[in-house]
Amino acid sequence: MLILPAPAKLNLFLHITGRRADGYHELQTVFQFIDLQDTITLANRSDQQINRVTSWSEVAEEDDLMVRAAQKLANSCGISAGVDIAIEKHIPMGAGLGGGSSDAATVLCGLNLLWGLDLSNRELADIGITLGADVPIFIYGHAAWAEGTGEILTSIDPPEDNYLLIVPPAHVSTAEIFNHPALTRDSSPIKIADFLEGQGHNDLEAVVRQEYPVIDDTMNWLQHFSNARMTGTGAGVFIKTGSAKEAQNIAQQAPADWRCFVTRGLNTSPLYDQLSSFTNGV
Repeated sequence: MLILPAPAKLNLFLHITGRRADGYHELQTVFQFIDLQDTITLANRSDQQINRVTSWSEVAEEDDLMVRAAQKLANSCGISAGVDIAIEKHIPMGAGLGGGSSDAATVLCGLNLLWGLDLSNRELADIGITLGADVPIFIYGHAAWAEGTGEILTSIDPPEDNYLLIVPPAHVSTAEIFNHPALTRDSSPIKIADFLEGQGHNDLEAVVRQEYPVIDDTMNWLQHFSNARMTGTGAGVFIKTGSAKEAQNIAQQAPADWRCFVTRGLNTSPLYDQLSSFTNGV
């Protein structure tokens, strides 16, 4: 049995630089993990059943990326293996935090170890990208500059800042936002050095704020304290703070129906750290 973390991520900026003929978007972004995470338990079964043992009404078992990840891994490797998958869910859904993708990545990495498959990260990522564009970043386990459709990754080490992350009561549809006719799709590409000097914004923000007034309200409120940014397609918005205490003080002033998380950026995934401890015999 393995008990493993599945960390959330922030997009520290997100530019849409074009749209391909197949409908996919060309982008530039920086992924950084944060210390908000789900916890996943994987337990081998003696039969060939892949089961989610946690009751969870928001996502049907057959649609759950964790279950689909386990099935794809078994099918890709041509093995007959079973597992019980349990989850403690802490990452809000529909908030641009990559929770579903992270859960799938943790299942792939954990079962690679539990089932003794010895696949490389590249092989796991090739399976993971069929489940979601963000899955590979969680498999590779390091903060990254991403280009293409998000699949071209370059490791990067931005400051591991303190953040106040707020998720208002909204569930944003990624497909809706990326297909919105008002979405800007022609941002000029920038370089990593430009980002490190402070350039970058989120091209999806204007459309999301138009379609989801509660997110607009949240960003306007946060703007009183610091430069508010949106992660992914939202609904999560965040500000950088000087300390965790400062973030906590601001969180205490927020409306009661906003979920507030005092968190910190991580350039190395806690999943990567934990798996390394297993493989190194710690």
